[in-house]
Amino acid sequence: MKSENKIASLAGSATLSPEQVIEIHNLKIGFGDLPVLKDFSVQLFEKENLVILGKSGSGKSVLIKCIVRLLNPDSGTINVLGENVNKLNDRDLAKLRMKIGFLFQSGALYDSMTIKENLEFPLKRIKKNLSQKEMDEKIEDTLENVGLSDTLHKMPSELSGGMRKRASLARTIVVDPMIMLYDEPTTGLDPVTSDEISSLINDVQKKYDTSSIIITHDIECARATADRMIMLKDGEVYLEGSLDEFEKSPDELIQSFFKPKKM
Repeated sequence: MKSENKIASLAGSATLSPEQVIEIHNLKIGFGDLPVLKDFSVQLFEKENLVILGKSGSGKSVLIKCIVRLLNPDSGTINVLGENVNKLNDRDLAKLRMKIGFLFQSGALYDSMTIKENLEFPLKRIKKNLSQKEMDEKIEDTLENVGLSDTLHKMPSELSGGMRKRASLARTIVVDPMIMLYDEPTTGLDPVTSDEISSLINDVQKKYDTSSIIITHDIECARATADRMIMLKDGEVYLEGSLDEFEKSPDELIQSFFKPKKM
């Protein structure tokens, strides 16, 4: 179980304090007549794992896509590392994205590249000052950190689902991001592999000093990684607090997530 981080007030200015890496204020986005996020506000603090829970369609994945401007909100502000994301030009947005690691639900490895080539791809574009030797050493070290030292020259198709997820994580962290965004990191994995991925999320936080938002409906992943938790319902914050507060909540919706499922 992760230790509890302090929770700051969401009220007040959108200006980032030294402890904040992301502040989202009054975010609204919808598709057609369907509202997805409604006046959503949240902060992410330095070296914190923030878990966001919610049923399918509650807006979890839409939120993190807005953070990197894969989607444009209808209104509201998103401040990341002191930058107003929605006001950045394409060049400055690209620079900001270099500081953010995004682990897609599918992993999104390049099927035609070896694992080494998958990791080289972002390095050559972001860490342009590295020599080939330095790049090779960094790739080998990163793969070792995720337990994939022997996969350097393998193709993604040769790896199990859990190994592909690890390789995707390695490709994300090889460029030393300051912020990690995890979109359902344990979806489709067996319980043992899911536990391993949850442990890796914590290892990445400690080794790379990342601040992370973890989108999940996997309660065991939430239990293992969360410093703080938010429940989304109907596009709004339904509950925010520590794991202990969630587990002790008498609310039926909260308990529907945390009570063991009947067989």
